[in-house]
Amino acid sequence: MPARSLHCVRPTPALPRSPRGSALRPLDLSQVTLHPHGALGAWQELNASATIPHCIAQLETSGAIDNFRRLVGESGAEHRGFVFADSDLYKVIEAVAWEIGRSGTTVHDDWLDEMIALIARSQEPSGYLHTWVQGVHPEKKFAELHWTHEMYVLGHWLQAGIALARTTGRSDLLDLAVRFVDLVDRRFGPGREAGIPGHPEIETALVELFRHSGEQRHLDLAQHLVDQRGRDILPGGGFGAHYFQDHLPVREATDPTGHAVRQLYLNAGVTDLFLETGEKALGDVMHEQWERVHTRKMYLSGAFGSRHRDESFGNDHELPSDRAYAETCATIADLHWTWRMMLAEDDPRHADVIEREIHNALAASVDATGTRFFYSNPLQRRPDRFDEENSPAERQEWYSCACCPPNIARTIAQLGAYVAGYRQDAQSTSLELLQLADASITLPAEVGSGTIHVETDYPDSGTVRLRAESLRTAEHARLGVRIPGWVRSGTFAAAAGSERPLSADELSARRLELPLEEVDAAVLVLDMPPRWTTSHPRVDATRGCVALERGPLVHCLEQVDMPQGVEVDDLIVPADATACAKEDGSLELTVLHRPSGGDLYRSALEEHAPDSAAPTKVTVSSPRFARWGNRGPGAMRIWLPRER
Repeated sequence: MPARSLHCVRPTPALPRSPRGSALRPLDLSQVTLHPHGALGAWQELNASATIPHCIAQLETSGAIDNFRRLVGESGAEHRGFVFADSDLYKVIEAVAWEIGRSGTTVHDDWLDEMIALIARSQEPSGYLHTWVQGVHPEKKFAELHWTHEMYVLGHWLQAGIALARTTGRSDLLDLAVRFVDLVDRRFGPGREAGIPGHPEIETALVELFRHSGEQRHLDLAQHLVDQRGRDILPGGGFGAHYFQDHLPVREATDPTGHAVRQLYLNAGVTDLFLETGEKALGDVMHEQWERVHTRKMYLSGAFGSRHRDESFGNDHELPSDRAYAETCATIADLHWTWRMMLAEDDPRHADVIEREIHNALAASVDATGTRFFYSNPLQRRPDRFDEENSPAERQEWYSCACCPPNIARTIAQLGAYVAGYRQDAQSTSLELLQLADASITLPAEVGSGTIHVETDYPDSGTVRLRAESLRTAEHARLGVRIPGWVRSGTFAAAAGSERPLSADELSARRLELPLEEVDAAVLVLDMPPRWTTSHPRVDATRGCVALERGPLVHCLEQVDMPQGVEVDDLIVPADATACAKEDGSLELTVLHRPSGGDLYRSALEEHAPDSAAPTKVTVSSPRFARWGNRGPGAMRIWLPRER
């Protein structure tokens, strides 16, 4: 019989023990139900029925599970996959755990029992477990921390164990992981041997372990690993210290750099430390990094990482569309970090970023079947695009480096955690609707009791209806509804009042507030006209171009929608172009088609000579970027040159 946890079982991914002032507090997955007829709820249903089972099957096909079996003589196969392949299993277990917390499913119970028993048999008496080291290079145990990913893998193991403990009450997987934590603490803890992971991830997991167990030593270990960065511990090799975020002490590193996923996972852990310790220097550096990441190094789609080399951030405003690496895991890592920043700073821009990521880069990373994935998510696909490692021209069922598909599965299973929160101070309490989604939200005891039903087909439209059930509220309890930053106008109508425009103050604050007792039958309508977006003038790759957006959604053009003889790469947006919404969610617009010809270079004078062929007008459909690539391969682009 699985052991039962004696600790906190609130099913939520990040649960700070002490709020920063009147900052937001998270709700449990049990308090937020995403409805299956809404966009996010439907995605969770697809994740449960297709993506998670697909991941479990691929763990067998890829050899990730056999890597454990061969350690205990239950498989004769050679080790397969990268040195960190164990983390694929842990992420899928975490996905299953959050799905249990969401739906109460028992369909994976036998598989969980089998996997946890296998992990237990594979673990050394010391607590150590890393199938590549144990089964291929035992001499490298803790000898190459910059590359063997032992602590990174342990971080995902911890997160899976915590998720399972919080959603089911069983602590057997977490107990096994804590044995490895104890070993790491004895070897690399405060006052012991110097050593940090080359790939951050354990830091945020250790802080969550502290929150779950209440044991200070886990927080101290996380703090120690963060404090050692930038002190010449890791060998840079051919990658250099920047790649590992080891070039400066954390409190001095204001510029996001190096491997994008590593930087963003590290930032999640550092922000978690700030949430627990309140250390101003950590809060300040994370604030500065967040500003720089999201104003200088984020793609319009909510993706990160502009260089294939080192899978890294580029320089400020270095954001090529066709050569964007834009790893799916980087978007997920930033979602986790930005959620923690929201808990720390309570800025509506954080929720805006999460919205952009969920509805664009993350949504585009998986196809309509839930079983084919992008590792890299460029904003442009050229017609002659060729496959590269982890950057294929089309989505794949799996990857040799399979970090992204399990990461998608675990993130979608926990989406409800990012939809709402609550705020409490000496004067009042409020429920905060942070993401506009079709959902039912059970009030936390601090706010009252009862349920708020949110009825919307967002992001298809901007209409949000509120309904209350069995509502009893605390004194002065309020409801705050985030107004996304893209909104320029809208209306609101309370049950007993007439419709009124949203005020300039509400639009500026990005928040509509009303007494909770007046929620029932209230209707918020956000105007969602299509709009043209330009990039910062320093983004050379998109200078002179525009992108089409509607609401939180980025749109694109796909070759599959083009009339005969028209190439996506030959289209120009007229200066007075407009677009209109269609019933299928796409936009229709008229663009100019000017065949580019065969000359690689031509005189700027010749390009617009009076006798040159006049462009023809073409009416085309612009689908959501999130849905591109579902109708076959072909060219695609978000940014389009604009008529001069």
